[in-house]
Amino acid sequence: MAEEKITGLTQSEVDQRVKNGQVNKAVDDQFKTNAQIVRENIFTYFNLIFLVLAILLVLVGAWNDLTFLPVIVLNTVIGIVQEIKAKKILSKLNVMNATHVTAIRNGQEVQVAIEELVVDDIVLLKTGDQIPADGKIVSGEIRVNEALLTGESDEITKEKDAELMSGSFVVSGKAYAKLEKVGKDSYISKLTIEAKAMGSTEQSEMVRSINRLVKWVGIIIIPLGIALFTQSYFFNHAGLQRSVVSMEAALIGMIPEGLYLLTTIALALSATRLAKKEVMLHDMKSVETLARVNVLCVDKTGTITEPKMGVEKAVKSKSYEKADLNNVIADFVHYMPADNATMKAIHEFFQDSTGKESTGLVPFTSVNKYSGVVFGDHTTIIGAPEMVLRNQFDEYKDEFESYAEKGYRVVIVANYPGVLTEDNSQLMQDVEVLGYILLTNPIRKEAKDTFEYFAEQGVNIKVISGDNPVTVARVAQQAGISGADKYIDAQTITDYDEAVKNYNVFGRVKPDQKRKFVIALQNQGNTVAMTGDGVNDILAMKKADCSIAMASGNSAAVQASQVVLLDSNFAKMPAVVNEGRRVVNNIQRSASLFLVKNIFSFLMAIFALIMTVNYPLQPSQITLISAFTIGLPSFLLALESNHNRIRGKFIPNVLAKAFPGGITDWLAVGILVIAGSFIDLDHDQVGTTATMLLILVGVMVMYHISAPLNKFRTGVMLLSLVGVITSIIFLHNLFSLSALRPRSIFVLVVLFFAAVTVFRWLSHISDGIAEVLVVFDQKGKNMTFADLKDAYARGRKQ
Repeated sequence: MAEEKITGLTQSEVDQRVKNGQVNKAVDDQFKTNAQIVRENIFTYFNLIFLVLAILLVLVGAWNDLTFLPVIVLNTVIGIVQEIKAKKILSKLNVMNATHVTAIRNGQEVQVAIEELVVDDIVLLKTGDQIPADGKIVSGEIRVNEALLTGESDEITKEKDAELMSGSFVVSGKAYAKLEKVGKDSYISKLTIEAKAMGSTEQSEMVRSINRLVKWVGIIIIPLGIALFTQSYFFNHAGLQRSVVSMEAALIGMIPEGLYLLTTIALALSATRLAKKEVMLHDMKSVETLARVNVLCVDKTGTITEPKMGVEKAVKSKSYEKADLNNVIADFVHYMPADNATMKAIHEFFQDSTGKESTGLVPFTSVNKYSGVVFGDHTTIIGAPEMVLRNQFDEYKDEFESYAEKGYRVVIVANYPGVLTEDNSQLMQDVEVLGYILLTNPIRKEAKDTFEYFAEQGVNIKVISGDNPVTVARVAQQAGISGADKYIDAQTITDYDEAVKNYNVFGRVKPDQKRKFVIALQNQGNTVAMTGDGVNDILAMKKADCSIAMASGNSAAVQASQVVLLDSNFAKMPAVVNEGRRVVNNIQRSASLFLVKNIFSFLMAIFALIMTVNYPLQPSQITLISAFTIGLPSFLLALESNHNRIRGKFIPNVLAKAFPGGITDWLAVGILVIAGSFIDLDHDQVGTTATMLLILVGVMVMYHISAPLNKFRTGVMLLSLVGVITSIIFLHNLFSLSALRPRSIFVLVVLFFAAVTVFRWLSHISDGIAEVLVVFDQKGKNMTFADLKDAYARGRKQ
């Protein structure tokens, strides 16, 4: 045979190509180097701003107001350490899960990681493999799907000397290929580089929102800072030191210095926690997306049932009188390679071949859903009953549908009166039905608990399978999937939008239909996750908002997914969803704390400009407020388990919690500044009183955001209070705090009680509006005035 002449590269030839850099290393490596992590955490736009602010304070001798610097340095160090730690864990996991292909080296078949392949390597490609680099077939024949590259889902036959493109995958057949372009020179790498150049890297809604917020703050602070300094120094004649200090206090208050760091750390910790549970993320955005998923599309085999399939028995058709059905099947499997789960199970059960000679093969394809072996003037076929029988289906369905209703997967065995080939595999004549093979997949032990969890969380399950819809529905019912009695044959669907609305189980689904189901669900405003383990699932997985693959599936599906379950255990999904919810809920809560300070500082700066007064606070006082009402509680609260369902959009949710506190702070301090001029409070008294007022309102905001309180949240609040009280007593000079005079205390008490009332009133309004936005996000244009009224009232009561 030609294959015996293929010897591949020698080890010395491989070593030389590695030395020359002709290795199939990916260009879109998700992991940064340690140097990149350090550089990206130190050389940031805001760190540059802080450096400039620090230099200005040193120049005017305001040493006490440099208290923000240790916090910035600590934030940067923590960010670097956590990112490097997360990278090490995930890199180790990535190596463990590296996709391997069969290469011919020194005349032997060896398993080689995709990134260790070199130019001129000979690789063996078979059903389910993803083509690792550009090359050319040297022996054999395969059918290839290039949909991930071209968008066309047609299966293309590739024979000797045919070109192969990396990123496409093998649907059927077996061939040896020589790799010609690897790494950055391959087609898929060029597409990746082009996509990166166009800035098409996707981000989650949360990260995108935070980036947008940080960007606008970065744009605003410079002109605002110049305006504040100009007014204070040239118009209010406050002196250079005081003008610089008050300007910097406003700017430091507006910078959300810890928010981006908190997000980075939370996502990194999330990825490492999932890694320890044998769940690997190909991209970080999938954590948040999974937390927001409300429709989960699953396949029957490998998800609801165990991935291993077994043959129960073969049953003769009533029209077939001979007693040799098992021998016919054994002769078939003798020639047909076991390149999928069904054929592996049939191979294991039927082994007594009669030695009958074959003259050709018709490989299984996801389009035809059958395979064939040619014996003389006829072709024996095994495949899906509806695809093999066609117009004979009604004639025979009574023979096998009772088995399907019992939960068996049924494949038909038939003789076709003619010679089929791979190029001419269409069935044009009626077949002679010999019998049926009954296959079973045991239901996963943990399946029922897993699907009960999703039902409780309001996640709708759609079962999409290529099997008989009756079989699929029966299995779905046994697994406890809600609405499993609503099933349909996908071959009868004309309106996909109506189908996904009315049915939960879809049988006899073709690969291109899976993608249409995902699109139809997304068109109805759903966030869709798609699980899969085979090449048939890839197109739908790519289209879904989040894709989940079983590591036991083929390499192409694993590489196409965002989340990989390394132990192929679907029961891990609740843990993944809960992890996503923990991250989003905690960052959402912490972001609200940060934005209270930012909203107050921005409004106060505008107020100072309009009223031509100096900004009342100093940088050291802002640092004290930030440390114990924002920084410490936000980082501790981000560690809490918080698996509440996510409702609404990130920014509206954050602003709804932040606006009441920010506006209350501004009103209270604004009134204090005006009152101070009437009752003769000097700058130090106004600054100290404002600091105390902001700390008290900060505690109120913390309570509101943390409600309902539990032991952990109560502990966080008490720790923050102890920290702030200790700092006031022992470090008052460091934070520029002076002893309050009686009139200052009186103003503080009056303004605090007024602030409590204003904050409560604003919180009710803000919560009501937030609930309206959530309902509008769910119902859109279908929202009525009654819905709006009910939502607003419900929000105010929360």
